[in-house]
Amino acid sequence: MKIDLYIFDSIHQFAGIFWPLDWLGILGAKYLPYLLIIAALYFLFRLKTSKEKLFFLSFTALATLLSRGIITEAFRFFYDRPRPFVALGFQPLISQDIAGSFPSGHAAFYFALALCLYLFNKKWGWWFMVLSLFMGLARVFVGVHYPSDILGGMAIAAVSFFVVLKIFSGNVTDETLDKKSLETLEKAA
Repeated sequence: MKIDLYIFDSIHQFAGIFWPLDWLGILGAKYLPYLLIIAALYFLFRLKTSKEKLFFLSFTALATLLSRGIITEAFRFFYDRPRPFVALGFQPLISQDIAGSFPSGHAAFYFALALCLYLFNKKWGWWFMVLSLFMGLARVFVGVHYPSDILGGMAIAAVSFFVVLKIFSGNVTDETLDKKSLETLEKAA
């Protein structure tokens, strides 16, 4: 916990000092998630076949639901860690519900999404991973998460992704997927 607080302080200490940095932190923590959803929808609609679209949509929906909606909420039910601004008594740069901090729901959702995109398109996946990491750091900077919250969300995303990958790899055939999607799944599994 001391290292977590040390890293948090190292990042958050710059909040409120230089307005362009605050603006960048707020952009990453509050608005980047919306842009990533729009980009993911754009990616979905760029897929060529209906089978590809259905596979991407169902795989991603299951991975993100498992990551953010089930595992993250289960952790928060059993371990209600106060957010940094609550525990340390300061005003964060963005408004945020005071509900549990660990693990980060944003990190769990967006890293799961990034891994799903990586399965289909490595370039898109890497960009989403970089932007998701930036979002996670921004959420630490603005004071709504500790670094371990972000790492916990990333770990949950990875576990969820591989669970869904295992589920899908045993239950698809060339009749349910187009050739490209089937090859993608076989390479990953």
